[in-house]
Amino acid sequence: MDKDRVRITANDFGPGIRDIEQAMTEGYSTATDWIRSQGFGAGMGLPNTKRLSDEFVIQSGVDMGTMIKSIVYLNPQENPNNESQ
Repeated sequence: MDKDRVRITANDFGPGIRDIEQAMTEGYSTATDWIRSQGFGAGMGLPNTKRLSDEFVIQSGVDMGTMIKSIVYLNPQENPNNESQ
């Protein structure tokens, strides 16, 4: 956390995401029926993270894992990617 932003980076060393575009689709999930019965696996984690982030990067490859970076600016006027303000 910096004075102007919160930066979260998550690394997963699993099998990777075969189709990032599909994984970013609301409702898409690879969760099992049992996981869903526990209230998880709704397929909203990645889309919601992107929606709430000022900056969002996802990199993944089969057998190399996944890296997700999310940055949220504490003062939206200071967001260098927000040209409208």
